[in-house]
Amino acid sequence: MITAQDLKGVLAIMPTPAKEGADRLDATNTVDLDETARLAENLVRDGATGIMALGTMGECATTSPSDYEAYVDCLLKTVRGRIPTFVGTTALGGHEIARRIKFVKERGATGTLLGIPMWQPATLDMAVKFYADVAATFPGFPIMVYANARAFRFPFGVDFWGKVVDKAPTVMSAKFSTKAILKDSVAASRGRVNFVPPIGLAYDCAQISPDTATTCWMPSVGPQPGIALMKALAARNAQQAKAVADDIAWANEPHHVMTGSQEIFASYNIQMEKILMSASGYCKTGPIRPPYNVMPEDFRKAATEGGQRYAKLREKYSKVLG
Repeated sequence: MITAQDLKGVLAIMPTPAKEGADRLDATNTVDLDETARLAENLVRDGATGIMALGTMGECATTSPSDYEAYVDCLLKTVRGRIPTFVGTTALGGHEIARRIKFVKERGATGTLLGIPMWQPATLDMAVKFYADVAATFPGFPIMVYANARAFRFPFGVDFWGKVVDKAPTVMSAKFSTKAILKDSVAASRGRVNFVPPIGLAYDCAQISPDTATTCWMPSVGPQPGIALMKALAARNAQQAKAVADDIAWANEPHHVMTGSQEIFASYNIQMEKILMSASGYCKTGPIRPPYNVMPEDFRKAATEGGQRYAKLREKYSKVLG
């Protein structure tokens, strides 16, 4: 089983590419499988060290069961185990989560990206038991905890990490962006969880916990800037790492109008990321599935500008990396 120490470099978050018309409420067969395969192949080719799929920006919550299975089957057949691939299996209830985990496990996923069912907020005991039950039901199948406190209405605090590593031995990583509790969470997990930050926080997280800053995640805009940053951090080249981090902050600056407000970002997360990825020219995300296919024009322009800036960074660091 893959462990916390095995995750290095850049984990790319895949969209679930959509065909024209996917923004209709009655749309079926919405996944662009050709684009799915092309993008996955390009991520492997360009040096992504892992893939995360079917999270928020992968539209896990709005993808029908048949589209979900077609996408997973295509993605995993394309990747063929060449890099770790964590597939989202979050759903409204435990039985559907178990069905999804069984499906992705049988098709060769490395592990699952898993949040907590969202219908009612979980207590600490509920959350720990949930992951413990998943670990017991699917022994040996790695869990990346989707630690989005706002989406899942659960804090994923230090107390959670201290308990979950004892009760759920297959929890080995987390999609994590709460740098204020990073140091204490690392200590509470006793090295068994790799806390994977977004690319925009990777430099700051490395200053807080340099020995565990081995990886980050980023949208599918081309992994080259992330690769450059993680290489500089691994080499403890502070000057180069800061220079790359500043470039990444520049690319993220236009859409700070959304990410700077938890309330706004919560409502426009999917839209922002799909528009950004498409504007980068690295992939064709296609229409946004309902009901999140509404985006104010000023936010659309901001996400587009961010994607275009990432395209410039991709070109710059493609040359730097050779």
